[in-house]
Amino acid sequence: MNVFASIGRLFLTFLGEVGRLTAFTVNSVSAIVRPPFYWRLLAQQFMRIGWFSLPVVGLTAFFTGGALALQIFIGGNRYGAESFVPQIVVLGITRELGPVIAGLMVAGRVAAAIAAEIGTMRVTEQIDALTTLSTNPVKYLVVPRLVAAVISLPILVGIADAIGVFGGYIVATKSLNFNGAVYLKNTADFVTHHDVTSGLVKAAVFGFIIALMGCYSGFNSRGGAQGVGTATTNAVVSSSILILAANYLLTSILFNT
Repeated sequence: MNVFASIGRLFLTFLGEVGRLTAFTVNSVSAIVRPPFYWRLLAQQFMRIGWFSLPVVGLTAFFTGGALALQIFIGGNRYGAESFVPQIVVLGITRELGPVIAGLMVAGRVAAAIAAEIGTMRVTEQIDALTTLSTNPVKYLVVPRLVAAVISLPILVGIADAIGVFGGYIVATKSLNFNGAVYLKNTADFVTHHDVTSGLVKAAVFGFIIALMGCYSGFNSRGGAQGVGTATTNAVVSSSILILAANYLLTSILFNT
């Protein structure tokens, strides 16, 4: 019976966590449309989430595109299908690898920073001070980060798509002896509007997940410096897992044939 009791406690704990996260999500989303609006904080978060994440996302996308082109060429060469490298590279980057890789990189950088910042404010009672000063902490701390992440991630992914395809182009033309003009023509002829927009839709959802889990983990941190460290770890792990799960669900919805 002790085994079943342990399983029951874990299940109840899981349900309680899901309920708290749902309530936090509803409260945060509803606060977006309610005044006041902190435009200065929103601009700051655009810089922190979007602009400062661009170098790491761009470098990751470039090398991912190059490695993808190389692997496709090696695999296709066994069956005489190496000419399909540009088509598969642009499809893989725009549909899957661009949004997922950018989401995971931003999750590691931004979710951790958000959780650490808000968690420190929680354990040092700065969030309680905001409430005392009649300032809604969700409106002041969560909403700017949510909005900035939802808008910044599609922009980052759009840039990452271009850089990733360029990385594949560089590897294909410099190492695999592809004709540059033919490579670009095959890429442009194969990619569709739906391929690009589906990746941008995924990016917006991933941005929401990253900011939400970072804020939620920070808001619920307890126990001083150790609690802040735990909240940071939970933010990165939970946002990464949810990104991969959401990617599967969105792929099944957007490309359901």
